Amino acid sequence: MQVSDSFADVHRRLAAAQKGHARGAPAYSVYVNRRIGRVLATAAFRWGWTPNRVTAVSALHTFAAIALLVALPAQWWVGLLVAVLLALGYAWDSADGQVARLRGGGSLAGEWLDHFVDAIKIASLHLAVLVALWLHTPLRDSAWLLVPIAFSIVGVVTFFGMLLNDLLKGKSGVPSTHARGGGTAGRSLLLLPTDYGVLCLVFALWGSTTGFLWAYAALALANAAFLVLAAVRWFREIRAIDAAAR
Repeated sequence: MQVSDSFADVHRRLAAAQKGHARGAPAYSVYVNRRIGRVLATAAFRWGWTPNRVTAVSALHTFAAIALLVALPAQWWVGLLVAVLLALGYAWDSADGQVARLRGGGSLAGEWLDHFVDAIKIASLHLAVLVALWLHTPLRDSAWLLVPIAFSIVGVVTFFGMLLNDLLKGKSGVPSTHARGGGTAGRSLLLLPTDYGVLCLVFALWGSTTGFLWAYAALALANAAFLVLAAVRWFREIRAIDAAAR
């Protein structure tokens, strides 16, 4: 495929080359974010951008949103701006792998950079919520401040657990839990509360502190429940690999 190809032609070929979604991929990521990312990937490819440059653009959107969340007051327009920037950052995050596919394949360095940026994002977003609630709302001495702390722990542990599970499986020659092609629409919808894209959209409620906190806490609880169930399954899978190797 050539950069000089038309936008419609590049987009059509990229759409045709899409693989089935990962088994653990929730609905927003599959049906909304990937499609937006496909449009962005098509544009980036025609502009001659590398996958790493796309990753950098994704990071710029995400960390701009996090900075604005801490720096600006808790008003409705701030929430909308943060939600849009986070959602765009997530869409660009989907686009970098698609650009790599258009260019003939990615690299280990590109994959490392993508995961490294994701790790910073997951670790910092909830801590930014904590600081913003402390700075811009009357919740300095409230137990609500425990929610972003707990959400940060859940997010970091989940991300690490997924990577570790796939790493150990790869060392043993076992297919990844998140291999493409194993997902279903029903499962994707069931996992919607764990979708990072849904978390991005919840920030649109930031101007209504009470509404935001209840929605945010509900997502935190859903993600914690997912982590407990996933951890049990991951441990059983790794233990089964040990048993098979004896």
